[in-house]
Amino acid sequence: MNPPDEAELITEQTRYALEDQAKMALARNYFAWQSRLVVPELGNRIVEVGCGIGNFTRFLLDRQAIYAVDIDPSCVERIRARYPNQPNLHMEVSEPGSPAFERLREFLPDSCVCLNVLEHIERDEEALRSMASVLVPGGVIVLLIPAFPGLYGPIDKNLCHYRRYTRPSIIRLAAATGLRLRKLHYLNAVGFFGWWANARLFRRSAQSPAQIKIFDRFVVPPLSRIERHVRPPFGQSLFAVLQKP
Repeated sequence: MNPPDEAELITEQTRYALEDQAKMALARNYFAWQSRLVVPELGNRIVEVGCGIGNFTRFLLDRQAIYAVDIDPSCVERIRARYPNQPNLHMEVSEPGSPAFERLREFLPDSCVCLNVLEHIERDEEALRSMASVLVPGGVIVLLIPAFPGLYGPIDKNLCHYRRYTRPSIIRLAAATGLRLRKLHYLNAVGFFGWWANARLFRRSAQSPAQIKIFDRFVVPPLSRIERHVRPPFGQSLFAVLQKP
């Protein structure tokens, strides 16, 4: 059997990513937790980098303008259908570094939000520079990214993650791009053990909808309340807020 060509491989990766996003759409408490962390950091003119099928976009619809950006045209069309009649929502098929993305500076965005996307980009430093370049001075980039390279497993590989991050790696990335690090902390300590089990014990190749539902219903509500007051020393993810000078 001949190996798949590049186009077939991209199609398979896209299918896997869309299936994962559809599963994560079940995690309403988890996205509400994200919104409580992320939305207060954002301004009124927001670029959502890697918007996917719009699981987080709905939390931004009260802002003056949202520019939902994704490299996959099917995602942009799904957001268009999912949130019709939203005059403040603009869709764009592009990625950081592309001419179409660079033109977003004409709209004077004051915030970029990039949730579980930077790890998909091979040249993450260049992507972060591009995000900063479209922002007005003082604008912010809000990141949620997977933490701890030791947790990297089959799910990461199938989702086309180039890496998982550490606090020092984000500090270096901020310094290299000339951004001021306003916030940086781990998130989701319980998820750390779940991801480790999926990667090392069960060798799962995809997230389980049953796991997502149980975690979202029974773990996220108390965990989010605890981590609001006590920052864990480790976690499944890192939350970062970077500011342009």
